[in-house]
Amino acid sequence: MAAYAALVSLMHIIDDLESHHSPPISLDKQQIQSLTENVMFLQEFLEAYTSSVSDEADPFEMRIADVAYAAEDAIESHIVAKIQLRRSRETICSRFLSCFRAEEEMKLFRDVQNVIQEMDQIKSLAMQRNTEKVVLHDTRRSFVSASSATGKNSSGMVVWSEVVVNGILERLVSDQLERQVIPITGMGGIGKTTLAKTIYSKKIIEQRFDVCAWATISQQYNIWEILCELVSQATKKSKEQLSEKSEDELGLELYQYFSGRRFLIVMDDMWSIDAWDRIQRFFPENENCSRILVTTRLSYLSSQLNNNYSLQMEFLDEVRSWELFSKIVFGVGSCPHELEKIGKEIVENCRGLPLSIVVVAGILRNREHTLGVWESIRKNLASEVNLENDKHCLKLLKMSYSHLPVYLKPCFLYMGVFEEDDLVRVSTLVKLWVSEGFLKPMNGKSLETIAIEFLKDLSKKDGFYHVIGQSSPRCISSQRRIVIPRNTPKTKVLDDLQSMPRARSIISEYGSVPRIKNSGLLRTLHAYNKFRYLEDERHVIKSLPSQYVNLRHLAVRVGSMSSIFTSFTRLWNLHILIVSCRKEFTAPGEIWRMPQLRHIEMKGIFYLPEPTSDDVVIMENLLVLEGISNFKCSEEVVKRIPNIKKLGINYIWRGGIEQDDYYCLNNIKSLCKLESFHVYWFGFRAAAYSLTFPQSLKKLTLRMNYGFEWEKILEKIGSMPLLEKFMLWEGCFGTGKWEMVEGQFPSLKYLGLHWCPSLKHWTAESNSIFPCLEKLGLVNMEELKEIPSQIGDIPTLKKIWMRDCGESAVMCAKEIVEEQVELQGEDLPFHVQVQLRSKNEALVQSLAGPNFEVSVLPY
Repeated sequence: MAAYAALVSLMHIIDDLESHHSPPISLDKQQIQSLTENVMFLQEFLEAYTSSVSDEADPFEMRIADVAYAAEDAIESHIVAKIQLRRSRETICSRFLSCFRAEEEMKLFRDVQNVIQEMDQIKSLAMQRNTEKVVLHDTRRSFVSASSATGKNSSGMVVWSEVVVNGILERLVSDQLERQVIPITGMGGIGKTTLAKTIYSKKIIEQRFDVCAWATISQQYNIWEILCELVSQATKKSKEQLSEKSEDELGLELYQYFSGRRFLIVMDDMWSIDAWDRIQRFFPENENCSRILVTTRLSYLSSQLNNNYSLQMEFLDEVRSWELFSKIVFGVGSCPHELEKIGKEIVENCRGLPLSIVVVAGILRNREHTLGVWESIRKNLASEVNLENDKHCLKLLKMSYSHLPVYLKPCFLYMGVFEEDDLVRVSTLVKLWVSEGFLKPMNGKSLETIAIEFLKDLSKKDGFYHVIGQSSPRCISSQRRIVIPRNTPKTKVLDDLQSMPRARSIISEYGSVPRIKNSGLLRTLHAYNKFRYLEDERHVIKSLPSQYVNLRHLAVRVGSMSSIFTSFTRLWNLHILIVSCRKEFTAPGEIWRMPQLRHIEMKGIFYLPEPTSDDVVIMENLLVLEGISNFKCSEEVVKRIPNIKKLGINYIWRGGIEQDDYYCLNNIKSLCKLESFHVYWFGFRAAAYSLTFPQSLKKLTLRMNYGFEWEKILEKIGSMPLLEKFMLWEGCFGTGKWEMVEGQFPSLKYLGLHWCPSLKHWTAESNSIFPCLEKLGLVNMEELKEIPSQIGDIPTLKKIWMRDCGESAVMCAKEIVEEQVELQGEDLPFHVQVQLRSKNEALVQSLAGPNFEVSVLPY
């Protein structure tokens, strides 16, 4: 809901100005009071308001949104003028400057007063409306999104018959040697993807195939991204490692990796044979029963993929439809007798489409179970029963959206800025929601915490955002959020941007962002993807316009840091700073006087100066500080960042200044809210032994240069009570041994040991080690001779993953599995996955077995 989001955003601007240690402007106190009262009233009104408009944006809601936008425009435009005026003081005579300043102040006062008058009128209309006042319960934890109930409901009931599942499985595990394509077809919402996921996760599939990978194609597909996804899943390489490879290089690597292996690939949501033709050449014909599973809603496409067989998904019959509906709405309970008749009418109007049933059931699950509520849903469905399939689905999803709590609606709508089927990082989404100003503070929680809760709870006709190259339901000049898809023609980007003077947000996969008119109003500029375009200079921003004074979220790649920091001090309300740059740079000291900063993330060699003792500003909002080189954690720094939760540091030896505790590493223990700590140490070795850790730490990654002796630090790491994830990279074991002691690592769930060739003997003196361990990863541990056998006794263990480890360690892992199979049987709660570079086929075949998967890495 654009109106509610606009009101929350306006209150953020007012609060930011009121709480800022040095605000760029000040507002009239009486106007602030009037604005605040009106905004609070309208927020409460919308929280209880039910729109009578079904298909289009509600005019009354849009009037509220427009007046809130007008207030933002007036305030933020004045901020731009004031900051630019401040820059011009040296070249403008004082008399003219004084007159201009007075004129700007009067203009701001008049504009805000006009907004207040309009809000007063809207408030009067709202009070006249015969709106039933409802109590808004805190539904964040009870809300169930439709997507959470697909395929299986809360009680695990499958929406299709076992005959369908078994039919596909038989095709997949048959002894037919040639590579086979198995299409699954059916209309949107009928459950193709969910069926594929159910089959893909079966244990028989894991045991049958050497390697499995999944790619989503969609209408607007990108071959490079599809290949990158498949290679990453198959080889376990990160996408960042693959980001500099071309399409052909990725295809070759995929072909080489699949050669000789029995593979299963799922290609989900295929829309054209062209996508298949461009990708299938990288799937070798191994004559070893490899399979490719394709889902598509186009029946003619399935015959082009396999003219002998395809599975056509059918609608659910009456019995299965009612079972699915009942299980989602009532769980293990049963439908009350008085609701059964109307409930079956509701289900009948869903026409056997699983998506329809899931959406409607998800709505009713969280509503009162009364005849009145159910009757309103039945009427809505009855009016749509004769619509075409796609329109029917859209109507149902609109109904689902309409029943969302008001505070979740803008968060849901915002998901549309991402391209179809994109994998969206939760951390990215949270930062964008915060910078947009959608989230209201509550119960003393941070905005990031609120965002995560909203995400767990979880159209375009509202005019919420505009996609370059697509038509917009509202006047293009009024658009505030702009999405620039990949491969958009440059001329189209330039033309559209020049027509959007009120733009507040630009989300760009296009690359560099051309300047726009009135760019000082921009709040969000997100043109950054850490896995993409690392070598493409088109996606580097050359300079940041000095008018960008209202930015809250800046995520870009730049050719030079000076392009960001030249005008850095004018970014009075910056919350998020994410920058990638290949050149070294030291931030200006003014960064310590920007208390609104919540997240700083740098990729490159970036130095942060020590703060001065004068003009002390406590950075209470700063939660994340990553990618900082040679960070000196002095007492002054600790005092400035009391709430830091995530810290990532790179130490690079520069000679002569790193003896003793130059970097004050002993003070890190004083960061009492720190939960995640990453250290990459390529500096003076002795100084690293001063590292200390706060008891609050949950995640720790240490990568040390060779010669750093882990024995000198592992004891204090093992004593940390809350540590859940520990990754150890390089360094050395001076004795070649690591002996586990009882009581260490009491909360550890994940342990990763990487590139530590000096570790040869890993033993335990106790039968009880790692009481909570779930996953163990061993990478390039070529000299490791043994793994503690007690690891097999850990009741929480789920997986051991080994890559490029010596034969002795692999045999040790095999013995652990065999010992547990003797004790528990073949259905173990954990399995071992091993990747070798051995050319000894006999060894590979002898190792493979139940709960023990072996694959060969390419040389």
